[in-house]
Amino acid sequence: MKQTYCYDDVLMEPKYSELTSRAQADLSSPLFCTGNESDILTLPVISSPMDTVTEGEMAFVMSAFGGLGIIHRYNTIKEQVSLIKKTKIRGSNNLGAAIGVTGDFLDRATALYDAGANLLCVDVAHGNHILMKKALRALRDIFGNDIHIMAGNVATLDAFEALADWGADSIRVGVGGGSLCSTRIVSGHGIPSLQSVLDISRTTYETKIVADGGIRSTGDMVKALAAGADFIMVGSMLSGTDQTPGQIFTNMKGESYKVFRGMASFDAQKDWRGKSSTPEGISTTVPYRGSVEEILKDVRGGLSSGLSYSGAQNLSELRSKATFVLQSNAAQLESNTHILWRDK
Repeated sequence: MKQTYCYDDVLMEPKYSELTSRAQADLSSPLFCTGNESDILTLPVISSPMDTVTEGEMAFVMSAFGGLGIIHRYNTIKEQVSLIKKTKIRGSNNLGAAIGVTGDFLDRATALYDAGANLLCVDVAHGNHILMKKALRALRDIFGNDIHIMAGNVATLDAFEALADWGADSIRVGVGGGSLCSTRIVSGHGIPSLQSVLDISRTTYETKIVADGGIRSTGDMVKALAAGADFIMVGSMLSGTDQTPGQIFTNMKGESYKVFRGMASFDAQKDWRGKSSTPEGISTTVPYRGSVEEILKDVRGGLSSGLSYSGAQNLSELRSKATFVLQSNAAQLESNTHILWRDK
């Protein structure tokens, strides 16, 4: 039986560095491969296509910071198209939109492309599936290479390369590791998220790897990028901010919060299609955290710090210089701000 690892199982060895300032760290990563400078993400972070994470406001700020927002698909075609058009008018260069693999997904894809989306995310939980195969081939028949297609999710190298063969330009890697996801508990399936990235990084394909799930900190982001990911997709790290969809609530104690829910949760399925199959996620609330801009500044700083500790000028150097070490349970405790746990 294979031994597998998640983000908390490893640390990275600090290396000699010649970066005299974190600002010297180059975080850019090409996604669209057009050669145009505007098509390179200067922050390799993508906001998740969840209905409590990414609509127009989040997509606009993500683009402004050099990242990418993918507007969720849990709405009508008209509503999603309107969000795309409004965000493009505000000047967002890179803008993604999610679609499914059944029903009117081809009509949705065409409408989103016409509205100005330059990335379509085929958004399903289990990407290694015949419906994904049919969807990707149908999209390529319609659009050729005129639009970037992201697909997923997958957990193994074989699945990654299958989706690449079917037509995906980038693939979301991670099954069951999301903060709201209960897939592993419900179905018994999944692979620790870091292990999936490590395994898939062995590919000889040029298809981009998007680490998605299990990432709780900028340190985890650095580990994922060092393990071979080209981009990081996050949801929970951005939740509860002004730019996420949804109302701000205040409880009896005066504490403010917002709803954050997995798209396979009972609540999300009920709102989206009027019924729920077996839920593989939960809905919860998170503290209100103000503008996402402050979080993205911290993300940029944390990633830059990670490159500095590895002595890497850019993400390519980070991958070539990275050395992972296993840490024990005691080491995991030591890695946290453990003074707060000291007996009084």
